Parts: sequence; structure tokens; C-alpha cells
Amino acid sequence: MRVALVAVGRMKDGPERGLVSRYLDRAAATGKPLGLTGFSVVELAESRASSAGARKAEEARALRAALPEKSVVIALDERGKSLSSDDFAGRIEAWRDMGRADLVVLIGGADGLAPEIRERADLVLSFSPMTWPHQIVRVMAAEQLYRATTILAGHPYHRGD
Repeated sequence: MRVALVAVGRMKDGPERGLVSRYLDRAAATGKPLGLTGFSVVELAESRASSAGARKAEEARALRAALPEKSVVIALDERGKSLSSDDFAGRIEAWRDMGRADLVVLIGGADGLAPEIRERADLVLSFSPMTWPHQIVRVMAAEQLYRATTILAGHPYHRGD
């Protein structure tokens, strides 16, 4: 299963970009023997529309266009479901075992995700009810993807219960 992180907005060079790259490189190395590949990042332009609703609608069109056909979609949203890292890894494992070819983690723009993107998602996931800067959310998503591969591989990086 190919894994991608699709985000509205571009990250500048800096420590956050370096962390995302490092975690996704580690995920790719750990995930390969598990049938998890790719671990790419797709950055989409932020909308310049004049209203929040118009921006979300424009960004939703770009997000939908970036989705491979029949992909599993995880939408990150503060109103989503909270999962433990073990449960997150279990979901990824189940989708992989069902033969799903692509897994896409979506991060919306500054105004959030349009309702139709949340409705399209197989899982609406929240890292917290708090609002986080998009750069930090990308780091957190990349780290959780890496953590999921280590859990599935039985690697000691994850020291949960």
C-alpha cells in the first residue's frame, strides 16, 4: 500500500520540513517489508479566495483531485476521532490486508477542511481538540506514520502498553 501525506500549503525549509522528511524516510525503510511504500508528501497551493467558504471549496477540489482512485482517506480535523497509536497502526494494517492500494492523510488549509472532504474520509482523525500550526501537524502525522510502521514491525521505538 502506497502512503501519502497531502497538505494544503507549502512548508518552507526549516526544522519542521527536516523532521517530516526524517520520519517519512524512516517510515519508508521500516514499512517496505510490511508492504507499506511511498511515504510521499504532496503540497497543494492555498486558495486566495476572499471568503473562508470559498477557500475551503477551492481547496476541497484540489484535495479531491490529488486522491488516487479508491484510496483510503484519513482527514485530520480537530473534531475527528481520537485513536491510540496502536489503534491507528491496526487500522492501517487492516486496510493494507484488505488490499487497498493507497492511503492518503489529508491536512487542510488554514480554514480547515470542507464538509465534503470529511464526509469522503474513511477516518476523520484528531490529534487533539486544540488547533495546531499546519507545520506541526505535518510533523505529528509523519511521526505517527513512522510509529505505525514500527508497531506493525514489532520494533522497540513504540513503547506503549
